[in-house]
Amino acid sequence: MRQQSPQEIKRIAILGSTGSIGTQALEVVSQHPGKFQVEVLTAHNNMDLLVKQALQFQPNCVVISNEAHYDALQEALEQYPIKVYAGTEAVSQVVQMESIDIVLTALVGYAGLKPTLAAIQSGKAIALANKETLVVAGELIMTAALKNRVPLYPVDSEHSAIFQCLVGEEYDAIEKIVLTASGGPFRNKDIEFLKKVTKKDALNHPTWDMGAKITIDSATMMNKGLEAIEARWLFHLRPSQVEVIVHPQSIIHSFVQFRDGSMKAQMGLPDMKLPILYAFSFPNRMATTFPRFDFANYPQLTFQAPNMERFPSLRLAYEAMNNAGNMPCVLNAANEIAVEAFLKERIGFMDIPRLIEQSMQKISYIEHPVLEDYEASNSEAREFTKSLID
Repeated sequence: MRQQSPQEIKRIAILGSTGSIGTQALEVVSQHPGKFQVEVLTAHNNMDLLVKQALQFQPNCVVISNEAHYDALQEALEQYPIKVYAGTEAVSQVVQMESIDIVLTALVGYAGLKPTLAAIQSGKAIALANKETLVVAGELIMTAALKNRVPLYPVDSEHSAIFQCLVGEEYDAIEKIVLTASGGPFRNKDIEFLKKVTKKDALNHPTWDMGAKITIDSATMMNKGLEAIEARWLFHLRPSQVEVIVHPQSIIHSFVQFRDGSMKAQMGLPDMKLPILYAFSFPNRMATTFPRFDFANYPQLTFQAPNMERFPSLRLAYEAMNNAGNMPCVLNAANEIAVEAFLKERIGFMDIPRLIEQSMQKISYIEHPVLEDYEASNSEAREFTKSLID
């Protein structure tokens, strides 16, 4: 790949290359030789996999954000023409390289905010898989993207679906969008059952193969709440224009209703490589060998309203979206700490929304936050949520 001219291929930085989205993105690159070139790979802790990826794809540079792994990473790659950097600031710096055309932000959680903002400010196209960036600081990010004339290509399957439905349409023609949710493994369970849910139960998602944090968010339906906030900013909508419907088969990935009453939906088998490829190749569609949908295998596509009493995380996300300001940032910070505690089996499943709600009630509201306010709210919410657990 390195011998081809930059004009013939799209040069990609993958932030979070060892995670679920990152590894699938590299599969997409492998399946389309000569179309993409990997310029940057980053990881937080998984140094062994990062080394394997670097040896296979020969990027310009790699970054390990946990500096404790720097010496070992450099030693593993010292015989190769691959630059090695470490630290969270390095992630924000490498995305500014002139040799990058598009940055896939596949980092989990708040960690994606600064690198995404740095990439936007450097004029890089963004393939956005880190929904928390828009959840935490949607107004800030969208203003920066507009100022720098940077396109944001959504990678979440739901937002990619909406994006595809809107090609050729005017945004002011949208009446509403509807994000579909699988409902996770507990969609029909009662509250008494949910109180007894274990880590193993919650990680057993019926449809999608995702990382641990996102899988838990799906089980609580917080993932759909975060996606609703992301969609509100990404598609320039009012909160009242964003709805959620439970669709267990995960075939319709989301749809748009227009002001004339007509609707568009995007459908397909659940496979994250499809929205990744679409973001990388837009406005073109590349041929794939992915499995094809067969209606005969899906005689019924069903839908039901989400139950916000059983899944209060979704209700809290809508409250944060309606309040705006720093509240989505507080919501996200508290959720990250609560989910981490649940994965460590320190709290119960239904403690997650309880801790989030207490944090939203405690942290001071800021109507028009700047970057420093987001950083302060994020830190304050994390520390307060931790204090509820300890």
